[in-house]
Amino acid sequence: MEVAEEPLRRFRMSWEEYLRLPDDARAEFVDGEVVVSPRPSHRHGVVVGRLMRAPMQALPDLEVVPEAGLRLPGDRLRGPDIAVFDAVQSTTFAEEPPVLVVEVLSPSTRTEDTVRKPMEYASADIAQLWLADPELRRLDVLDLVDGAWEPVLALDDDHPAGEVTVGEHGVVRLELADVLPPAAG
Repeated sequence: MEVAEEPLRRFRMSWEEYLRLPDDARAEFVDGEVVVSPRPSHRHGVVVGRLMRAPMQALPDLEVVPEAGLRLPGDRLRGPDIAVFDAVQSTTFAEEPPVLVVEVLSPSTRTEDTVRKPMEYASADIAQLWLADPELRRLDVLDLVDGAWEPVLALDDDHPAGEVTVGEHGVVRLELADVLPPAAG
């Protein structure tokens, strides 16, 4: 039986109050609001785990981190599903932009992950964004070019494999079957 996913919840809060939240809170800070996400589904976790493998194997000199806290311009703290850094971050929240971020879409976070976060990631000069949609079995890779996202790779059942260049760090080969499990049903 499919259980409906909880919606995102938003609360007004100061930055200081946000910093006092428990470390395990699934909360981001955006313009004076805390955005609380529901606990991800098992399937979401499987996709995150699978998506971490590709850059870890192809780009061993980079740091692949799940749910890293990213400080973004404009009083924002986001926690992408995966962030890939070219150096270990020594602060609680990463201040330097990662090489790429990955968002795995869920019904409750779809608008946040496909509209709001990409704009914020662009303003932080994050060079690459991967959007994985388990429901549609689709993975889109976007590069930041002159402040706008440009599609560079789209994997789906009709185009199940491809390669993407990650800045000057190297090439990652992606196979849909390796990163997105078959649709639940």
